[in-house]
Amino acid sequence: MRVAVAQIKAIKGNVDKNIENHLRWIKQAIRNNADMLVFPELSVTGYEPDLAVNLATNQDDSRLDEIQSLSDKNGITIGVGLPTKNESDTLVSMIIIQPHKERITYSKQYLYPPEEPIFKAGKNPLVLNFETEIVSPAICYETSNKAHCEFAKRNKATVYIASVLSSINGIDTELKKLSDIAKNNNLVTFMANYVGESGGYQCAGKSSVWDTTGELIGQLDSETEGILIYDTQTKEIVKGTK
Repeated sequence: MRVAVAQIKAIKGNVDKNIENHLRWIKQAIRNNADMLVFPELSVTGYEPDLAVNLATNQDDSRLDEIQSLSDKNGITIGVGLPTKNESDTLVSMIIIQPHKERITYSKQYLYPPEEPIFKAGKNPLVLNFETEIVSPAICYETSNKAHCEFAKRNKATVYIASVLSSINGIDTELKKLSDIAKNNNLVTFMANYVGESGGYQCAGKSSVWDTTGELIGQLDSETEGILIYDTQTKEIVKGTK
């Protein structure tokens, strides 16, 4: 299975422009025969908690239809970040767009403490079953909660993908934590991060993949948009930039 993460720069609150950028990177992932591509946390709006209540939508938002079309035509699963609404609550979510299937909303179950006044925690743990891999998606602070990894392990996950915003001040801790998750849980582990500024943070990039021993086997730089692809069967690494 060819798994990819996208490293992008978001435009604050500009859904249409951010989706245009998503489409560019999705097409690049398709050219490299990726089976799955995951973007950073809240990628479609940028990580902007102060705007999230007004920007929140749902998985059926028609602005995602072009992404769905690319998924359908090319057999690729795509995870994009969006604030969503659940009745009166706002959640930090990943919309999982699968070829010829209903979209799935996975919402962040373990919130970063400053997020708690704005967002509610999700209650829908899941793994995704593919032909050769079982994928556990994670949204940023969830990687700090052992229960999240334990659920992945109980459900026989083989791949762990963290969709994050990690700042230049937090990146070293984040990289160590994800390396440990890979090693301690026997999971091929990915991180998709931003570059540039989002939510008042200077984002650190360095989107990465680790093997099941925790060894770093691929990483993007700290400033450039791009995609990082790893083939779990052939062990091939592909980097793509504009």
